[in-house]
Amino acid sequence: MKIVSLKLNKEFKRLYYRGRFKGHALLVTYMMKNSLSMNRVGITTGKKVGSSVARSRSRRVIRAAWQEVSPGLPQGYDFVFVARSATPSAKSGQIARVMKGQISSLMSSAQNQARNKPKKR
Repeated sequence: MKIVSLKLNKEFKRLYYRGRFKGHALLVTYMMKNSLSMNRVGITTGKKVGSSVARSRSRRVIRAAWQEVSPGLPQGYDFVFVARSATPSAKSGQIARVMKGQISSLMSSAQNQARNKPKKR
């Protein structure tokens, strides 16, 4: 399956400022609904992650985990995954478990907030 990625800086910033997020020692996940009929993904690896080899490995591991997690997700969301310093040494299965837990937590909190939102008059 082809991964549709976020490319523009403003798309990343929109998720950082207006999206929901969940942190973990391996990965930080940002999520926000989009108006498209597909999910889009952005992966960020900063210099704190390590050398260029470590950053590239982090991106590969996160991409592999996304391939594993994405088929079971509803469509119409943007995701940004931010690698942490522990990400390069992790296996894609570990990252996939963390990713799945974070996404399900974010989805349930978004649904709870939608239910509790007061109706406009």
